[in-house]
Amino acid sequence: MDALKITFHGGQVLGTDGFAVHPLSISDGLIRAEPQSRVLDVSGYLILPGIVDFHGDGFERHVAPRRGAVVDPRDGLSAIEAELSANGITTAMLAQFYSWEGGMRGPEFAAKMAAAVQAAMDMICDLRLQLRLEVNLLDHYARVLALVTRHSIPCVVFNDHLPHDALAIGKRPPRLTGQALKSGRSPEAHLALLQSLHANQPQLGAALRDLAEKLRAQGVILGSHDDSTEADHHEMADLGVCLAEFPETEAAARAARACGNGVVMGAPNVLRGGSHAGKVSAADLVEQGLVDALASDYHYPALLRAALKLWQAGMAPQAAWGLISAGPARLLGLTDRGVIGIGKRADLVFLEAHGHKVAATIARGRIAYLSGDIAGRILS
Repeated sequence: MDALKITFHGGQVLGTDGFAVHPLSISDGLIRAEPQSRVLDVSGYLILPGIVDFHGDGFERHVAPRRGAVVDPRDGLSAIEAELSANGITTAMLAQFYSWEGGMRGPEFAAKMAAAVQAAMDMICDLRLQLRLEVNLLDHYARVLALVTRHSIPCVVFNDHLPHDALAIGKRPPRLTGQALKSGRSPEAHLALLQSLHANQPQLGAALRDLAEKLRAQGVILGSHDDSTEADHHEMADLGVCLAEFPETEAAARAARACGNGVVMGAPNVLRGGSHAGKVSAADLVEQGLVDALASDYHYPALLRAALKLWQAGMAPQAAWGLISAGPARLLGLTDRGVIGIGKRADLVFLEAHGHKVAATIARGRIAYLSGDIAGRILS
């Protein structure tokens, strides 16, 4: 379907000061000041900026529906887009591992996923790739840089999920057999790989600094992941990272803020009232003003539900929604979206005023999702 040329009236439009009823015009994929010839009554609906997901790996179920059943990622992109748009997400950073875990989190699949996303020019929603690099893969740094360059990957986040404590004392790490099965290796081969990667620690600092410099020179946004202490984030900040994903403690979040860096927390954490792993509560950090953006993490519906929960708990709607629209857009340098304003992209979510169910999602002025009564109004 071509981009809509239409003026919506009667809907409650979310602006910087909250909701207000006023006409909203779109044409050629942008929000316009000029009224359009077609006028549509959308009374009974809230109109909000499209959701920007900073980090989500919920797409994995569409490219690996069962263990070992990994498909060509191109085959799953339509299903990914359908789930995103049904949850009001118009821009999504697909958090793809580049990890020693292998399988769909291994280097080979990461390359396939990057190529598939870059080639997905017919998608209505804006799909982008975030590369989650396991930093101890020092031998892969040249390949990583080439992959980022070849596919214009905009964001790289540094992870370190190696069980260093166990490996340092020669102990068999927990969950080793399960990890080995997922990777397609024997437990013995998997343990040998982890031990060899752990042995890279003395060379890690200099190598990672060099890689970070080369990535930043290309304009790549760098982030840290799961910082636990102030020192953790300061070490990453020295490399030039500009955001902290899912800091595990308040101290780490405050350290990121002190460095002038953004803080991203998981929307599922907000819904649960705390981390499933016993880490810091995202809702507590939001209340203290320490969070710039929420991310879907592993569950796309969590973004909308978390924003609504914060709003219903007393947070101003523009502030609550900003955590899933303006905030992540700003951290990603996407100045053309995240808010409803003249000249911005026509990325919009229509919620039923009562019940707040997603009724329509419009991305770049094109219909990505449509359901219920509003479908009849728009399509008539």
